Amino acid sequence: MVASIRRLAPRRHPDCDKLDPAAVPTRVPHDGPVNSRSAVVETTSGPYRGVVEGPVTVWRGMRFAAPPIGENRWRRAQPAPVHTEIVEADRPGSVCPQQVIPVVGLGPDAVMDEDCLFLNVWSPSGSDGPALPVMVWLHGGAYVYGSGSQPLYDGTVLARTAGIVVVTVNYRIGAFGFADMRTVVDDAESNPALSDVLAALRWVQDNIAGFGGDPAQVTVAGESAGGGMVTTLLAMPAATGLFARAISQSSPASTIFTAERMAVVADLLHRGIPAGLRDASAEHLVEAGMSAFADVPQASPGILAYTPTVDGDLLPRHPMDVFAAGESLPVPLLIGSNRDEATVFKYMKSPLMPIDLDVLRRMFLRLADERPDLPIPDEHVIESLYPRRKSAAGVGMARDLAFRMPALWVAEPHSRIAPVYLYRFDWAPPMFRVMRLGATHAAELGLTWGNISIGKRDITYRLGGRGTAETLSARMVARWGAFVRGAAPDHVTGTTLNGATLNGATLNGSGMNGTTLNGSGANGSGPNSTGPNSAGVSWPAYTPERRATMVIGAADRVVDDLDGALRQTWGEVALGFR
Repeated sequence: MVASIRRLAPRRHPDCDKLDPAAVPTRVPHDGPVNSRSAVVETTSGPYRGVVEGPVTVWRGMRFAAPPIGENRWRRAQPAPVHTEIVEADRPGSVCPQQVIPVVGLGPDAVMDEDCLFLNVWSPSGSDGPALPVMVWLHGGAYVYGSGSQPLYDGTVLARTAGIVVVTVNYRIGAFGFADMRTVVDDAESNPALSDVLAALRWVQDNIAGFGGDPAQVTVAGESAGGGMVTTLLAMPAATGLFARAISQSSPASTIFTAERMAVVADLLHRGIPAGLRDASAEHLVEAGMSAFADVPQASPGILAYTPTVDGDLLPRHPMDVFAAGESLPVPLLIGSNRDEATVFKYMKSPLMPIDLDVLRRMFLRLADERPDLPIPDEHVIESLYPRRKSAAGVGMARDLAFRMPALWVAEPHSRIAPVYLYRFDWAPPMFRVMRLGATHAAELGLTWGNISIGKRDITYRLGGRGTAETLSARMVARWGAFVRGAAPDHVTGTTLNGATLNGATLNGSGMNGTTLNGSGANGSGPNSTGPNSAGVSWPAYTPERRATMVIGAADRVVDDLDGALRQTWGEVALGFR
């Protein structure tokens, strides 16, 4: 893996000039008026020309902040340089330097560079009607992997089918974005990555109207680390007014640490690169950063090297305290997790998550020692919820502590100040069942984007299940799209998809040719169903009285208080290190 970094890291985006932070991609003369629906759009930093790709127009690699290089390394995002001539927005911008792993498909043309603060926009072509709702996507990747330009996040299907403008964002990751270096680097600032996301959201507010979007109808969305960024944003005063709705998929919402805890990581990086952190190459920072990424949770299970930091400034308080107090930003929230979140971490032998039951027991002892005021449930009561086999019990406990309970700890108090829609994703293709992964972490992503297969090497449906996946994906795209458009995610029947009504409509292209929403796998039943098939199942808001949960599978169903036993056993106070 390190060898892969060495091959990729020296490559520079051909449109970036590292010697001049104010430089911009290749320019061509500005030869006509800027029209809000044309491929040339004027932004606060200058004009960009996109590319018409059939049903959508795409602008790739638009800079939303200054290059975070040189003195800007470990500084918060700075304003983007201004250019007066048209920039060709026809290729993705560089992605933040990172270790290359097969499960995170960056794409064959990905270029790594610290100069990585770019975003991409997909807007339906040929639409001159009212401004469209906007979804801003924050990618996942354990805070150390991924980018907004991954093929998985191609916004074509979502933009065309849901009738929205899609924005995907690069932000600094790993040691570049989540290390709090203030104790070891002069002039370093806390939470560079959070500042990147705020800068991108401000860019959207200032510019998205030119791309056909409505700045008053912005939904911020993300999965895994991106979902954690979303729940963190909901606890940040600085994010007020930057979005109207939020979607958080598999958020590790409670896994946020204080500056004192994060100073340990800064010290590890400092010792790993004694010659000087400001002048260290990106390659060396990736190597030192990934060493800390592995070492910290192995030495201290339950603690991660990289997360947002409670700094008393950009993030004044721990998000779980903000939610518990009913002081999160009062915007509608769609939130949930997957039934088998932890299996992929066991499969990959990831250091991130304590899976072994004995390790989990030791972690609870340490947690009780560090936070004596925390009402930690009796371990025998907790273990009674899970299978007797230690391996299965460990996987279940890790899943719930890292993902399911944080979703509940957020949903319960937030539902008192804004509408909340809670889900659990349960479906898995035969290949995942054979691999004993089930509905594992990130299994829903391709379905929510309408991109169910990525590349010829994708083995997900090699043993079947593609037809069900296409039907399920059509429903999820419709539900997520309805939420972004300002409705409840049960507003499915009657939604137009490419000019046709949802019942019987097809999603053409991107692996969905001929799929009907009333096709295979759509018929089902369950509590509170409002129609003869899954497409018509109403999704009630989560309330403390009912605790309705949408269980998403081959057939969707609503279950009241699905997690009652979990909630009663784990308690209503968020557990975790600080």
